[in-house]
Amino acid sequence: MADKIVAFKMKLNAGQAAEYKKRHDNIWNELKTELKNAGVYDYNIFLDEETNILFAVQKVKEGFTGDSQTVTPITQKWWDMMADIMEVNPDNSPVSKPLVQMFHFE
Repeated sequence: MADKIVAFKMKLNAGQAAEYKKRHDNIWNELKTELKNAGVYDYNIFLDEETNILFAVQKVKEGFTGDSQTVTPITQKWWDMMADIMEVNPDNSPVSKPLVQMFHFE
């Protein structure tokens, strides 16, 4: 099994793009460590400004289970901090919809 790419979308609340970027520009080192430990070694998030849809792409190591991280106190704290600016589930995790890869060119 080789490394793979995981893509998903999330929904940002209207008018929150600058705040979302600011928070991610200051992402906690502990959260970066959790992502790396889960197998994520490259992570990009893009915004469609017309729809406020966030499009995330992760490159993950072989053996990645599908979850970028388990729910830890650091993860929960991040989710709680982000809950006011994006669509979330009852536990404050982001509402996330997986995307199917339709094309790849290398």
